[in-house]
Amino acid sequence: SNGINAEYGINAEYGQMEFVTSVPTGDLSGSIAGEGIKRRKGALGSALDSRGFGWLLDVEEMEDDQKPLLEELDIDLTDIYYKVRCVMFPLPSLGFNRSVLKDSPDFWGPLFIILLFSLVSLYGQFHVISWILTIWLSGSFLIFVLTRVLGAEVSYGQTLGIIGYSVIPLIIAVSVLPVLGSIPILNIFTKMAGIIWASYSAGSLLVDRELGEKKILLLYPIFLLYVYFFSLSTGV
Repeated sequence: SNGINAEYGINAEYGQMEFVTSVPTGDLSGSIAGEGIKRRKGALGSALDSRGFGWLLDVEEMEDDQKPLLEELDIDLTDIYYKVRCVMFPLPSLGFNRSVLKDSPDFWGPLFIILLFSLVSLYGQFHVISWILTIWLSGSFLIFVLTRVLGAEVSYGQTLGIIGYSVIPLIIAVSVLPVLGSIPILNIFTKMAGIIWASYSAGSLLVDRELGEKKILLLYPIFLLYVYFFSLSTGV
């Protein structure tokens, strides 16, 4: 009944009885949409359904449990904020776990810091941003290679993050300079303070105790890198 024919047959080779069910092909002209699939209705949809081509108009439904954009991009604002505080207060006596900058490196935080430095120091000269990004990437790579040659265990991602976050003192110094006006002594002091602050923040994390007397070989290039970063604030 219901258009389904049942037949009994005997398998001569094994002596077993088989139950065979046959369904007329005319009853399968439609198509069933899968889970998460929505089929468009209308005259065209009905016409295609009748010929077994309704799947051509299937549209996937959006999932309701999509992750937030920040989570998709692996951006942790709380973690970035803590790392910024670790750079702004680099002294161990202040109680910050500064090793998180090295143990848990990220990319978006340092990138934001470098872009902010570009905007603050060059006052809208957007064509120079690519050059500052290049200096950050290439300078961090040179520091990474030198660190590994000297025998310290560090990855390029860790070096990139530490160098990027440690630009924060330069941002503060560049922002303060216009307020000081044309007082030469204060200008020189602010510039040196920003460079030394940044160099200490990065050097204290990248320079391991095991380097011994080789520390100066790594601290000096880090110092020169931040001197060059600061020189870019003049727009040259």
